[in-house]
Amino acid sequence: MRRPLRTHGHRAATAVALACALTAASQQGARADPQTLTEVQARLESLYHRAEVATDKYDAADGRVKAQTRRVGSLTSQVRATEARLTRLNSLAGAAARAQYRGGGVPAELQFALASDPGRALDNAGLALQAQQNTQNLLTDLKTTKASLRTRTDEAAAELTRLRASRRAMATQRRTIEQHIAEAKALESSLAAKERARLADLEKNDADRAQAKWESTGILQKVGTDATTAGQKAIAFAVKQIGKPYVWGAEGPDSYDCSGLTSQAWLAAGVTIPRTSEQQWAQLKHVPIEDMRPGDLIVYFSDASHVAIYVGGGNIISAPRPGRVVYVSPAASMQILGVVRPDA
Repeated sequence: MRRPLRTHGHRAATAVALACALTAASQQGARADPQTLTEVQARLESLYHRAEVATDKYDAADGRVKAQTRRVGSLTSQVRATEARLTRLNSLAGAAARAQYRGGGVPAELQFALASDPGRALDNAGLALQAQQNTQNLLTDLKTTKASLRTRTDEAAAELTRLRASRRAMATQRRTIEQHIAEAKALESSLAAKERARLADLEKNDADRAQAKWESTGILQKVGTDATTAGQKAIAFAVKQIGKPYVWGAEGPDSYDCSGLTSQAWLAAGVTIPRTSEQQWAQLKHVPIEDMRPGDLIVYFSDASHVAIYVGGGNIISAPRPGRVVYVSPAASMQILGVVRPDA
């Protein structure tokens, strides 16, 4: 169960306390307590991770909204087409009724009995019976169309209700994301430039150690080195996005979040994949890490809240988090959950 969000006052107090501890140590001519800086790093990682989890949920809600919007649009088009058909059938039924009325509504059998030319009467009788049958068919079709129209209208109303619910959920996720990001940015901005540089070094050292440990297993001698044609296109797209900012909920062309980048990269390769990292992990084919190849997606953390595209040589391209840009980084710099293959 996640802890409730801290209040603005509590966040400010935490940031100020950490900043004061770091500043005091610097003023004494000594390095800041490593444990204090480590606590700042851990807090930032926690905040940004929670923001990414919320972002993934927002993206999923947004995807449902878009899908429902398309569905409602389709139903609306069907309703309009059915109404047009209904109008046409009403017109035809009325025309048939008027024709029968003008003909006196004489039964076909009587027309045959009174005709001077039995052969012609037989033809007239067949036409009359056919007209009557056509009229009945039209009326039956009219009733069916009305029922179908009512059903489609009900479906459209239900879709609209779910659409509004999804939008409310999306709005809640938006506020959650903004709170996490604001708290993390406030904490980072409370640090002096010198301490921010040391924090960046600490993050890089941690990533390098994790990568070295991963590579020491001999994994790079096992993984594939050749991407498929589609994989090459996906990687080429990702490379072109390097340097563009991370923005939660974004899927290009000027900014991306993590799954926005991976989904758009594979879309550029002609392969449509789910929008969020959680959905990509759940719906795409899993492959063992030692069998992965460039173009595959590496999913991170136990909740599948982050994803990146593997580009070979032990590296990934990803949109990491707010305040950062799309960049190349070590594949094992974060906790790997597994690998999925979009073009399996």
